Amino acid sequence: MISYFLDFFRGKLEAIDLIVYILSITYVCLCATPLHEFAHAFVAVKLGDDTPKLRGRLTINPIAHVDPIGILMIFLFGFGYAKPVEVRMRHFKKPKRDMALVALAGPVSNFIQAFIYILLSAIFSIVMFKTGVSALEYICMFFTFAALINIRLGVFNMIPIPPLDGSRLLTALLPTKAYFKIMQYERYISLGLMVLLFTGVLSKPLSYISDFVYNIFEFIIIFPLGFIVG
Repeated sequence: MISYFLDFFRGKLEAIDLIVYILSITYVCLCATPLHEFAHAFVAVKLGDDTPKLRGRLTINPIAHVDPIGILMIFLFGFGYAKPVEVRMRHFKKPKRDMALVALAGPVSNFIQAFIYILLSAIFSIVMFKTGVSALEYICMFFTFAALINIRLGVFNMIPIPPLDGSRLLTALLPTKAYFKIMQYERYISLGLMVLLFTGVLSKPLSYISDFVYNIFEFIIIFPLGFIVG
């Protein structure tokens, strides 16, 4: 978001482009982020832990999932998180494996959403080309932004540090004692994470990875569409 505002004030970005980006990032915060957390809750409940359901997290209502700091990070940097879904490992039949599956569910939901949005963007691009309706360009732009933000959220949350989903993947790799020792410093690690994003130390490599994933999805979608359309 910061880079988009800077580009706008430098005259490198049109006002309509900035508005579309703001709309898409707002949409992601209200829709994609709740789906991300719902995916965690859904998988946890299916694997035997009713804690997310009892805590009111088995829902796509954004109010149940919003984390102010995480949402602010999404708006500022394009990377962020929502309120972590509480789960109890002892309720799982295979605690380490099941916790890893629950952790993966959120990022996977972002990648699925991104794939769908890229497909929609490609379809509207074809319709725009066939009909000559230039206004469809902004719909394509909206879906493109939404896809990219979802990929960024998916990639970002795979980082194996708290409070991100990747930290829960550590439960499948580390001894329980070592894992909880790391989690004791979650607050300080979170602050360090924001500093790294703000300075660009972390945001730049994450952007490269996100763009790479986006290009792969786009190729998978556009290549067959080219044959279908003709």
